[in-house]
Amino acid sequence: MPGSKNNKKEKNSGNHSIQSRRARYDYEILRTIEAGLVLKGSEVKSLANGRANLSDAYCRIVGGEAFLINFDVEPYTDASYNGHERRRDRKLLLHKKEIDGLFKDSEERGLALVPLKVYFSHGKAKVEIGIGRGKKNYDKRDAIAERESQRQLQKDLASHRKSGRFEV
Repeated sequence: MPGSKNNKKEKNSGNHSIQSRRARYDYEILRTIEAGLVLKGSEVKSLANGRANLSDAYCRIVGGEAFLINFDVEPYTDASYNGHERRRDRKLLLHKKEIDGLFKDSEERGLALVPLKVYFSHGKAKVEIGIGRGKKNYDKRDAIAERESQRQLQKDLASHRKSGRFEV
């Protein structure tokens, strides 16, 4: 039955991406960079099932190497007894020039290395890291007000189109 194979493949495709919604709310992202992620086998399985959390995670450069710290990957249920630690430090795969650039950026006052998204690309686990400046509370309120006004404008336009009259 060829149809059942396709359904099974779609179900277990593992194309989940884990995003940190809070990161874009708390930080103004200046630029992003993609890095590889060193994982154990059971971590890959959990990540493919979307069983991870980026909420408290951050990046740090230590000894010329980049690490993703406090990234919570749930233990894989079907793993053997020696699975993985939930919140261990995971090494990021970057070129030396990229690490040096990130280190300079992280040393600058007010900038942080924030993981934005973890996803799979061509079968490899990747992390999108943002270099961000922390937002102040008034910046957050302005962003919320702007988003609400855009939402209201779209709602008004839709109701005018629906009623058949369009006045500007």
